[in-house]
Amino acid sequence: MPSPTSSDPIISSLLQLELTRQRQGLELIPSENFVSLAVLEALGSIATNKYAEGQPGRRYYGGCEFIDEIEKLAIERAKQLFGAEHVNVQPLSGAPANLAAYVALLQPGDTVLGMDLSHGGHLTHGHPVTFMASIYNFVRYKTADDGTIDYDNLRAMAIEHKPKLILVGYSAYSREIDYTRIKQIADEVGAYTMADIAHIAGLIAAGEMNNPVPLFDIVTTTTHKTLRGPRGGMIMCKKEHAKAVNKAVFPGLQGGPHENVIAAKAVAFSEALRPEFKEYARQIKKNAKILEEEFKNRGYKICFGGTDNHLLLIDVMSSKNITGQEAEVALDKAGITLNKNMIPDDPRGPMDPSGIRLGTPAITTRGMKEEEMKQIAAWIDEAITSKDDEIKLADIKNRVKELTDRFPLYPNLKY
Repeated sequence: MPSPTSSDPIISSLLQLELTRQRQGLELIPSENFVSLAVLEALGSIATNKYAEGQPGRRYYGGCEFIDEIEKLAIERAKQLFGAEHVNVQPLSGAPANLAAYVALLQPGDTVLGMDLSHGGHLTHGHPVTFMASIYNFVRYKTADDGTIDYDNLRAMAIEHKPKLILVGYSAYSREIDYTRIKQIADEVGAYTMADIAHIAGLIAAGEMNNPVPLFDIVTTTTHKTLRGPRGGMIMCKKEHAKAVNKAVFPGLQGGPHENVIAAKAVAFSEALRPEFKEYARQIKKNAKILEEEFKNRGYKICFGGTDNHLLLIDVMSSKNITGQEAEVALDKAGITLNKNMIPDDPRGPMDPSGIRLGTPAITTRGMKEEEMKQIAAWIDEAITSKDDEIKLADIKNRVKELTDRFPLYPNLKY
């Protein structure tokens, strides 16, 4: 790949350092992954030069005949992956996609019933700090005592609040969702249905989790995370909402789409249609389940009772008397990257919460399987229980490097 070395050695050096960090560490942040070289190449392609406001065949610029074909390929491949009636691949990321979905379906002041952030939801699902919370009336449901969604309570809230939209999806929830039940509740109260599948899109595309696309009015997703594409967003919907969705994205909320990212999305969707991607998705879940078992055996409290997907939310405060922030810092020193995260009804704040969130997409991409998961869980436990022992943390980091050297990442890439 072209290198910026000759024109900007400072950036080149920093990119090389980041590449080394990714190669030598264990990436356990559930929302991160490693794209293929083909995706990287499309992302850095000449498609970045082209402005293409509008939709394929209906652009506000000339010279889009080949860009149109690229975008149409991305759309058709996404339709095939998810069984979607209509797809818009232009959203720049997940949060803008969610906002566009609201704009397409709602009027200011309308009520949305969505999952509470501390119970696994996302900021864009109505947290008071977000701009969209000042436009729409968000009512937030929580998980039950056993960690699962209480559908009877959700139904009762829907009857009470009469939302215009019922929203499901998450950033830290680890269980399956009964989309059919949600659709029944929405139909009962006359609400639209929306699912945010950003975290689990790859698992859904591979047939490893329930698919809301054929059922729901609108489904949003990122194209990275488990889908293993470039950082970007996408909206899928019923044909009846197609015009409103397209208008909400452009000219409603953004201008020219990033066609280099759309080219990279098309490549990633092609990869996700291959049989080996299905095996990859199966291994993501197997690896997460091994981590669940290993942490439970070591006395950790797993939020929501366990995992059905790619991630775990662990209450380290009640388990090991360490905050999520302390755990994140100690693990960084040990070459293991994850993120601090709030647990349901966390008494602590988001910058120093009670939990940590970790997942298996990136380490599964590198080829790691069950035996590696057992070792990784042991190292995490060792780092957490030795959080103030710099020598021990450095020793773990050396052992982590020995492991990652066996699973090379981008071996021929250089900046």
